[in-house]
Amino acid sequence: MGVVAVAAALGAGHLVAGVVSPASSPFLAVGNSAIALAPQWLVDFAKNAFGTADKPVLLAGMGVVLLLAAAAAGLASRERPRPGVLAVTALGLLGFAAVLFSPAFTPVDLLAPAASAGAGVLVLRRLHALALPAPRTGGGGVARRKVLLGTSAAIGFGALAAAGLGQVLGSRRSGSRDEVTAMLRRTGLSRRAPAIPAGAAFPETGTPFVTSNADFYRIDTALRIPTQTAADWSLRVHGMVDRELRLTFDDLLARPLVERTITMLCVSNEVGGDLISTANFVGVDLREILLEAGVAPGADQVLSTSSDRLWTAGTPVDVLLEPDRGALLAIGMNGEALPPEHGFPVRMVVPGLYGYVSATKWVTDLEVTTFDAKQAYWLQRGWGERGPIKTQSRIDFPRPFAATPAGQVTVAGLAWSQPVGISRVEIRLDQGPWTEAELAGEVSGDTWRMWRTTVDVAAGSHVVQVRATDANGVTQTDEIAPVVPDGATGQHSVVFTAG
Repeated sequence: MGVVAVAAALGAGHLVAGVVSPASSPFLAVGNSAIALAPQWLVDFAKNAFGTADKPVLLAGMGVVLLLAAAAAGLASRERPRPGVLAVTALGLLGFAAVLFSPAFTPVDLLAPAASAGAGVLVLRRLHALALPAPRTGGGGVARRKVLLGTSAAIGFGALAAAGLGQVLGSRRSGSRDEVTAMLRRTGLSRRAPAIPAGAAFPETGTPFVTSNADFYRIDTALRIPTQTAADWSLRVHGMVDRELRLTFDDLLARPLVERTITMLCVSNEVGGDLISTANFVGVDLREILLEAGVAPGADQVLSTSSDRLWTAGTPVDVLLEPDRGALLAIGMNGEALPPEHGFPVRMVVPGLYGYVSATKWVTDLEVTTFDAKQAYWLQRGWGERGPIKTQSRIDFPRPFAATPAGQVTVAGLAWSQPVGISRVEIRLDQGPWTEAELAGEVSGDTWRMWRTTVDVAAGSHVVQVRATDANGVTQTDEIAPVVPDGATGQHSVVFTAG
């Protein structure tokens, strides 16, 4: 009965949250609290062990803990309901606390944990009453057990249905995305991104130059994607400014819209990793907004905050004010409105900086401040302050431990050094001399650049290594460094076999 009662509590909380405030689901609120309070060593372990599956693993782990606690509460309540009621109440208080201390808390958010706790206690008492011994012998005990099992099954299915309905209701709150997509397709842009030349992509890499929205890497702390319509969105620009600004989505649309092709990179990308993607973003110049607000002398950071208040990023002011940097408040991605998981309705995109200091999704607040006064989410956890992207390169073909015919073997991959660009890529086979590879056509310094070459190999095992040189003539280092605190370094190598 404890398991069914807790299931009912979770289902009721998720359903009410879907109606009033998706972030107020007690289950997700507790998960967000766990993420916020986790020590850095545990965060690093989860990222290394589970990668982008760390959040599903967290939720699954929470589910297992709840299942065990609920089962124990049910066993303890066989004689009297008090132990189970206390256990469900304690879990309810945990949900209350997680919602109450959420950065985005509003009083209406308490409806979800209240519904959750009430449903849990009510169901447990009802099931306990059904489980009491029948007052007389005979077939009454069998009938009562059948009623108990049937009731438990009905409540369990009802809990699943309630949770599913809550998920759907919460997701539909961002229903204006189609309208934004239609608007983008009929609205003229003040400046389009240069057309990507045919020679910019080498098929040998197996990677298209522009990453589809579905394949674009996703890294964030959100257990549930924030839901907000474009009509409800606003941005506050404040802090060390001459005049505070409050912008609506319509205000953004009234400004010149520009399109830029930008490669984005996660600081957690290991050497040779795949947490890198390229897209055509449409938005407004963030520099112009900051100039309109007037940045006060001494300010060195723009602290951006997501709509759920769970994420902050600190971006250097001097980078955002560079005339040619091209930082955006983006509203579109690859010809459509931003996908919900990539920041709809508005996100930040800053070429040349790792995402943890620049790429706030669902952004609703920009505070001009200093690094000494305010510390962003990852800075509090020991990561670097400024986060410039480092020159790196990757071998995409041959794949690690692949088997290829002996003779001429194609080697191909990607290189990047935003916002400077790549001027040369070299490879070497089996620690031999470095030889220059062919570069694909350059789109801009803000994007990756593809490369390829061929090597003549004999039968046996081989190691191929790559390094890139940026447009300033600086070659990537061979010094190996981990992703913490500001990005991995080293030169990617691949072992393959020819035969």
